[in-house]
Amino acid sequence: MKVSLFIPCLTDLFFPSTAWSVVRVLERLGIDVVYDPRQTCCGQPAFNTGYHRDAVVCAEHFLDVFHEAECIVAPSGSCVAMIRDYSSGMLRLPDRYRRLAERLKDRVWEFTSFLVDHLGVTEVDAEFPGRVALHDSCHALRLLGIRAQPRALLKRVRGLELVELGRTGVCCGFGGTFAVKFADISTEIGKEKIRDILDAQVRTVTAVDSSCLMQIDGLLRKTGSTTTTVHIADILASTGQP
Repeated sequence: MKVSLFIPCLTDLFFPSTAWSVVRVLERLGIDVVYDPRQTCCGQPAFNTGYHRDAVVCAEHFLDVFHEAECIVAPSGSCVAMIRDYSSGMLRLPDRYRRLAERLKDRVWEFTSFLVDHLGVTEVDAEFPGRVALHDSCHALRLLGIRAQPRALLKRVRGLELVELGRTGVCCGFGGTFAVKFADISTEIGKEKIRDILDAQVRTVTAVDSSCLMQIDGLLRKTGSTTTTVHIADILASTGQP
């Protein structure tokens, strides 16, 4: 199998090691991973901010780059949800691009869903000791139905104790540009999530979206907590070796 890797903007700019973790896990499973350097943003930030024409430009470019891909995998539920929605009519795409989007949407996968739902894999030979809590990212949970998949993978990681938060499905407050436009509300929502994390007494918080983890990490550091945030791809790529 050949997989085309789509790396979201935030991952590329702030968490490039997570992209490499995705590659390591897929290659460990014998998958041929390809990366097209022409790729750019999926258009979600522009769309959510009201710049729909700019979002259309991003969507058209994405489809130009990926329309022939056999399978596309991304370490982000929110970006995958955006791409799958290209054909829904929320973007005023020309007919040609709408048809491309319709044919492509079932070939785009969030990383953990690709492993569990498409490949039928839950064991990736990972080791990551300690108590770990999983945050359910809003877009992944509500738009893609991703809840069981990351849990199935984490439960097979050697040394890892999966701890459920008191309110797993509660938003972290990030919401992309929401955190910029409504910073005070975003922070107050995030504080609720931090209280649940501190109550759980975990070493690490993980999620399928780096954007959520960036929000959680910033708020944890403000409390002086030693709890760290790690993308699930980084956990699954870990072998417990230095």
